[in-house]
Amino acid sequence: MTSLMAVDGPATLVPAPGVVWLRGFLSPDEQRDLAACCSAIMDGPSGGYVPTVRGGGKMRVRMACLGRHWNARNYTYERTRADHDGEPVLRLPNDLAALASRVAREAGFVVRPDIALVNWYGRDGRMGLHQDKDEGSASIAEGAPVVSISLGDTARFLFGGLKRRDPVATLLLESGDAFVFGGPARLRYHGVSRILPGTAPPGLRLEGRFNITFRRY
Repeated sequence: MTSLMAVDGPATLVPAPGVVWLRGFLSPDEQRDLAACCSAIMDGPSGGYVPTVRGGGKMRVRMACLGRHWNARNYTYERTRADHDGEPVLRLPNDLAALASRVAREAGFVVRPDIALVNWYGRDGRMGLHQDKDEGSASIAEGAPVVSISLGDTARFLFGGLKRRDPVATLLLESGDAFVFGGPARLRYHGVSRILPGTAPPGLRLEGRFNITFRRY
């Protein structure tokens, strides 16, 4: 399978074992509230910035971390933003952790996340294929899921296998969708190839995309 496109209307899709796509999971009101929360985080003190990865390249997103900071230069989680301004990482609010737990339960997982990465994708935002493998060894071994929520413009989401050269599916993640992968799928490669401008629900008043990914360290 190289392409799995969205269908009309709410649906729960299971592209592969350990993978659950909850289309239209968040109501319009929930999307507005969460988008306002993400905007406040991104634009507030110790908010979003464009990370520089090892090798000197700039990422194509603005990022703000909650709970623990992901250091893009050494691919580790830390208590301060050592690769940016040295400030302490913002805490993960209880209501956001509870939302992620609710999404995980709907997908058949039990988890209480302690980390969230809030990414803002502008018109030219993207993210290359990668694995989320920098969390603690026990969490990885257990297959504790990554919980992802999309807000705003639709993203062309790439979802591959456990090896970089495995076939890659293309999924259209829309505003309000939740995507969960854990268990045998925990280390599958994934990324974002492009954002589709102008596809956000009008009520959100967003030009771009927020993506919040929750995980347990």
